[in-house]
Amino acid sequence: MAYTDILYEKKNGVAWITINRPEVRNAFRTITVAELTDAFVDARWDPAIGVVVLTGAGDKAFCSGGDQKERGQGGYAPGAASQRPMDLGGEGRSGAEGAGATSRPFNRPMDVEALHSAIRHIPKPVIAMVNGFAVGGGHVLHVLCDLSIASDNAIFGQTGPRVGSVDAGHGTGFLARVVGEKKAREIWYLCRQYSAADALVMGLVNKVVPLKDLRAEVEKWCAELLDKSPTALALAKQSFNIDSEPRAGVAQFAHTALGLYYQTDEAMEGRNAFVEKRPVDFKKFRK
Repeated sequence: MAYTDILYEKKNGVAWITINRPEVRNAFRTITVAELTDAFVDARWDPAIGVVVLTGAGDKAFCSGGDQKERGQGGYAPGAASQRPMDLGGEGRSGAEGAGATSRPFNRPMDVEALHSAIRHIPKPVIAMVNGFAVGGGHVLHVLCDLSIASDNAIFGQTGPRVGSVDAGHGTGFLARVVGEKKAREIWYLCRQYSAADALVMGLVNKVVPLKDLRAEVEKWCAELLDKSPTALALAKQSFNIDSEPRAGVAQFAHTALGLYYQTDEAMEGRNAFVEKRPVDFKKFRK
């Protein structure tokens, strides 16, 4: 299947999935998410694949989250920024449709939840190769990967409350399991940015290397994983997931709630300020 927003290569037992939108710091739009989901499903069912690597094109960004230019009051969907919520068909999300995900019409809302599920439930290790900015929804993607290896120029952080958004499913609760409640709340509430060194100290990444060595380092980790029993790795991953699996139900609830939040003037103030490159003003919503 031909992709427009991602690159997908399978080589020596490793599936390399690359978000290919470097001109917007690899921000994802509806079609990007559908293609990523499709690639993860393909890798899941390919018996020749033992490890998946998720990364972004170029050396500036892993992923900077959702493309705000595609976000409107009905959420993320092509043309949503200029449409009323009712024009989007009234659905807050579309269900995961397995290998046929990219065959869905792309005028429907973005289904990030399906992508998150694909990353978590593929019974193979997923490595995030973080080459630059991993912020917003891109930060959530790397957190959901089994392992994260970062270049020394990587930057991490959340942006949701600054642009009128939030990932109240896996993005909040699962992050707290990784770095602890206090640090996770700091990351989400304050929307600060953290260096690769900071991320290593808080346990957010497994290793930091110079950018020029990043690909080689990830290949070493892939080789080590490919030497291990695939069934044992699958059982280990599924065992780890059991402890946090209730978050999946929370994620569905949060996704629906987020769709309602996006229809408010408060949420659109954050989005509009970002797109218009002006200071955001949430003060009027505290009355």
